[in-house]
Amino acid sequence: MTNLLPSHASVVVIGGGIMGCSTLYHLAEAGVSDAILVERNKLTSGTTWHSAAQVRALRSTRNLTDLIRYSVELYSRLEQETGQATGWINKGSLSIATTEDRLTHIRRQASLANLFGVRAESISADEAKARWPLMNADDVIGAVWSPDDGRVSPSDLCAALVKGAKNRGAQIFEDTDVTGIVTKNNKITGIETSRGYIRCDAIALCTGLWSREVATMADVELPVWPCEHFYLLTKPVEGITGNMPTLSDHDAHLYIRDDSGGLLVGCFEPQAKAIDPKSLGHDFAFQLLPEDWDHFEPMMINALHRLPVLETAEVKTLLNGPESFTPDGSFLLGETAETGGLFLGCGMNSVGVATGGGAGMALAHCIIHGHTPTDLHEADPKRFAACFNSVKALTQRAPEVLGKHYEISYPGRQWSSARGLRKLPLHRLLDRENPHWGQFYGYERPLYFNKTRQPQLSFSKPEWFEQVGKEVEQAHTKAAIFDQSSFGKIDVIGKDACSFLNYLCTNQMDRKPGSAIYTAMLNDKAGMESDLTAIRIRKDHYRLFVGTTAIKRDLAWLHRHLGNYQVNLIDVTDEIAVIGLMGPSSSQIATTIGAKILNNIGYFKSVQTDIAGVEARATRLSYVGEAGWEIQCDIQDAANLYQTLYDHGARPAGLFAQTSMRIEKGFLAYGHDLDTDITPLEAGLEFAVDYNKDFIGREALRQRKQQTSEQRIVSLLFDDIKAVPLGNEPVYYQNHIVGKTSSASFGYRINKPIALALLNCELINIEDKQQVQVDIAGELYNVAITIGPTFDPSGSRMR
Repeated sequence: MTNLLPSHASVVVIGGGIMGCSTLYHLAEAGVSDAILVERNKLTSGTTWHSAAQVRALRSTRNLTDLIRYSVELYSRLEQETGQATGWINKGSLSIATTEDRLTHIRRQASLANLFGVRAESISADEAKARWPLMNADDVIGAVWSPDDGRVSPSDLCAALVKGAKNRGAQIFEDTDVTGIVTKNNKITGIETSRGYIRCDAIALCTGLWSREVATMADVELPVWPCEHFYLLTKPVEGITGNMPTLSDHDAHLYIRDDSGGLLVGCFEPQAKAIDPKSLGHDFAFQLLPEDWDHFEPMMINALHRLPVLETAEVKTLLNGPESFTPDGSFLLGETAETGGLFLGCGMNSVGVATGGGAGMALAHCIIHGHTPTDLHEADPKRFAACFNSVKALTQRAPEVLGKHYEISYPGRQWSSARGLRKLPLHRLLDRENPHWGQFYGYERPLYFNKTRQPQLSFSKPEWFEQVGKEVEQAHTKAAIFDQSSFGKIDVIGKDACSFLNYLCTNQMDRKPGSAIYTAMLNDKAGMESDLTAIRIRKDHYRLFVGTTAIKRDLAWLHRHLGNYQVNLIDVTDEIAVIGLMGPSSSQIATTIGAKILNNIGYFKSVQTDIAGVEARATRLSYVGEAGWEIQCDIQDAANLYQTLYDHGARPAGLFAQTSMRIEKGFLAYGHDLDTDITPLEAGLEFAVDYNKDFIGREALRQRKQQTSEQRIVSLLFDDIKAVPLGNEPVYYQNHIVGKTSSASFGYRINKPIALALLNCELINIEDKQQVQVDIAGELYNVAITIGPTFDPSGSRMR
């Protein structure tokens, strides 16, 4: 390795773990031959070197799964390319269940695997025992076998990636500490190190445990925090010959595999331990944390039950190494909102080695092309509100994230730590109705009301089923209040506001003040970056209403394209409350409280008026398919307005009721039904596209329109009233997978389970509305295809 730092590099990768090495390799492979990597100690130091290095292909989405499939393919071919072994061992994995809910969970995973093209099959307890003879299977009731999974040697893997990168001209500098990140006009211009200054155009921050600290050098919020992570190693054990599958006993919080003739027994224990990265010391590299047998003891008891051979096995060590976690358990990959040219590849939540090959490829692609190769919104760094970046919130949440790593993914599951970070204007009043709170972008939002106890989660009809039905009935037959204050609100103000938004948005934005406009923002490939509603308040003033979790992402997209437009962008989310008044009694309530003018507002029109002494802006539109208004007012006036509506018969309804009603109406939600892989054509949103003006993605959308559409979002109506679809389930037609569900719920107004689904039109003619089937945990349910809403109350309009 050369000792001389270059004066300039197109990209500087910071961190020599799996993410840094993979990103450098893929940058070099793509032709960025002057990319360099700087590591303050030695390659693989910190976390990578002690990783258990399991590689399990299945993840929660197809695109995340594809990253690991790419990793498997890469790890398999690197040795042939570089001559450096990676230690790739493909022996599969075995997931066992000891409870009925766990069995449902792993069978849902098997169904998901089939949807994503990953091999997985449900097997009996006896078959599982045959694949893992050392296992005590007395309490096992079923299992899922995944033959394509495996493991790798993390140090050898990094050596192979580095060799491949160097062969293409990239350079690596170990023992090189980053002391500063230099920016100009919120863009990366260079990096200061212990060995000198380097001008650069972009930085890939892959610094693992120290990512939060390094990010502050660029004034970037990066919510990651380390926890202690344990696994036990034994000396050789009789009965282990060669390599075996990884055994996943998630009911006992364990993963188990062979290691050098002995056993490796790791855990994601429910009560994990956070650790302050500052306590590790600046020179922490290949050290380990102290053994903690008292902490590990409950997991050891579980392991002794599953593997009786451990009773006589000789322990080699109890390894305790730090790993970093994010507040939601998904990693960070992409460009930051605060600083252009700063890209994150960190917070890997114990899947760094498994995901590293594909994630490094995606990060390199993002740096070069400005976007990831496929939609990865689950990993977007812009998904977190600033409130999650505090030490208090992180030290509370990170241990829970580790502890839930193997928890059953029940519908309605919520985090219990780091709660109450952000409260909406109506929080105090809504709290009187005994709500069950959920957390979204840090905000507490009511999921449903009249909670009598902490709900027991399950895959069957939920405890809140009847209560949500009552809230839907309130909105359908009387009037309901929906607190929509968490929706992002972005003011676009200036003489170029209209031309700016016309360039970014698909719909015609040049409409009279008082107009409400539903529209999309597309990327160059016509993928949907956002869907939103804009209200033109004045000629030079628009207010954009975006999704709760999209605020930072959409603001960054707007800023990215601001150019020379004379426009100011202002986030007013926490200044303006939004109260949805929906239902047939809304009109009478408006008249009674002296706001009869509301009844004269046309659909997608907005007026500023006095409502019961509160200066407010009411807009006639609905996200639940019942006639009503979304009413804006200053946050200090929200309580008075709510109380007036309440006193005249309106009652609050929660997010679960809102979700059920919007699915019945066929309304789509970003992150569930929409993302950057979907265009308005597949989504049925072409009504919100004006091809007569120029906008980002117009030509790509025109080209797509000339081709036969391969996919389309439709509604599904279940025959079996007892079916409980959750979303992300395979849809079958004539024994072939033709699509997947995206959003799902029970439709209370039609008394049947419902779902939205993305179907492949090349495999099924949706116009014929054939009968299809949905796979829920291995059981097929008959459903009918509906193009459009499954329920359409009179007077509603598409939002």
